[in-house]
Amino acid sequence: MMDAGRSHWAIGFSRMRRNRGAAAGAIIVLLFIAASALAPWLTDDDPIQVQFDQRFAPPSVRHPLGTDSFGRDLFSRVLYGGRLSLSVGLIAIVISDAIGIPLGLISGYRGGRFDDVMMRLVDLWLAFPGLLVAIAIVAVLGPGLQNVMIAIGIGGIPGLVRLVRGNVLSVREQEFVDAARATGGGDAHIVRAHIFPNVLAPIVVLTTLRLAGAILSGVGLSFLGLGAQPPSPEWGAIVAEGRAYLREAWWVSTLPGVAIFMTVIGFNLLGDGLRDAFDPRLR
Repeated sequence: MMDAGRSHWAIGFSRMRRNRGAAAGAIIVLLFIAASALAPWLTDDDPIQVQFDQRFAPPSVRHPLGTDSFGRDLFSRVLYGGRLSLSVGLIAIVISDAIGIPLGLISGYRGGRFDDVMMRLVDLWLAFPGLLVAIAIVAVLGPGLQNVMIAIGIGGIPGLVRLVRGNVLSVREQEFVDAARATGGGDAHIVRAHIFPNVLAPIVVLTTLRLAGAILSGVGLSFLGLGAQPPSPEWGAIVAEGRAYLREAWWVSTLPGVAIFMTVIGFNLLGDGLRDAFDPRLR
């Protein structure tokens, strides 16, 4: 009874505020975003400045996360690297959403031959592991952060198409869609004004969960040498540079790895909270 007259979004956000996991995830994500955005004000060290006299300095007041094999301050590299890793995830998601959402809407709404062909292509695409597809695309385009963003974005399209299509198939049979057709509404108007707003919630939830996967994929590709190139302070590249020194300088790889772990956990907790809040089947 308390939910009578309240919108789907209002109910969802009300449920989310009571979810401790979602709150913890939101705090973690906001902290990392703020730290990356405020990097120039949080540290005076240049993330790519070489200081050989400071090589492998352990964590201290001067260098909170220590230094690497070139004497570069790891705290500044992790802060500035957060900008790169978060940007990779965000731009990759934007690329996949810009292509996957329209295809899913059209496929689900129109049906017919277009839907059949689209689903067979999606099935074929999903038969290959996403990371393997991204590696193949980067191998064709060449290493670099921009190509990694494109590769991860393209790799995320088929799953998004399937999700959007499935939700559209459910919504298009509702009475308000029939009423819109009866009043002379065109297909474009119906999709824009009636279908899309009603499938937006699951898209937002999936986008949050996919951000964690996109960040992790970007880090993994950089770790393999296909993404950010030295001396770029990207998290995966930092971990890769420090793996040869785990015995003598464990902090070089471990502490940036903790940053990766916490960021991914934050997005996963936030995504799970959004799913619990906005999925009507869980109410």
